[in-house]
Amino acid sequence: MKAPALLLMTACVLLAGCERAKQDMYDQPRFKPYRESPLFSNRDSSRPLPSDTVEHARGNLSGTSSGRVGEQQARAFDAAERAQTFPHPVTRALLEHGRERFDIYCSPCHSVAGDGDGLVARRGFPHPPSYHIDRLRNAPDRHFYDVITNGYGVMYSYADRVSPPDRWAIVAYIRALQLSQAAAVASLPSEVRAKLSTAQEQRR
Repeated sequence: MKAPALLLMTACVLLAGCERAKQDMYDQPRFKPYRESPLFSNRDSSRPLPSDTVEHARGNLSGTSSGRVGEQQARAFDAAERAQTFPHPVTRALLEHGRERFDIYCSPCHSVAGDGDGLVARRGFPHPPSYHIDRLRNAPDRHFYDVITNGYGVMYSYADRVSPPDRWAIVAYIRALQLSQAAAVASLPSEVRAKLSTAQEQRR
């Protein structure tokens, strides 16, 4: 009985050593990109691309060949990403869609009014700047699009959540929010001015 027990214990010790060898394979030596390497004649660890290589794996149009997205949709995404300002007319439907996307993705931090006092910020997350400061009132439309795409400061990128056309819809709604807090009374339609006058009289 002693011999089988001794054999079993020996086997357990040897098997435990296998994990060590396996871990060594995980941690094998490797070269960082563009670092020197003795393996190649040019001493560069990064291999150059073959000549006439055509990139297929990136960009909006890359999904068309695989069927992930339609060609028309991919081209619309591509046009939206190249645009410096709104690629389509700003309509009521676009603003309503932008408001829906804004309420989902932006308002938790920026608040529904765009003043940077959202519920997430109230609970300890850094407050984003208000959209109503002069710097952001004067910022180009593309600035807001790029921030949604790439992130800014502690804000992470929303490129994988918000499509390029939807980003422009959000930008259009941000502009509407800014206008709502700084519109001159004289520029308002007559019926809106009448409602404001009535409201002011009722407060008195």
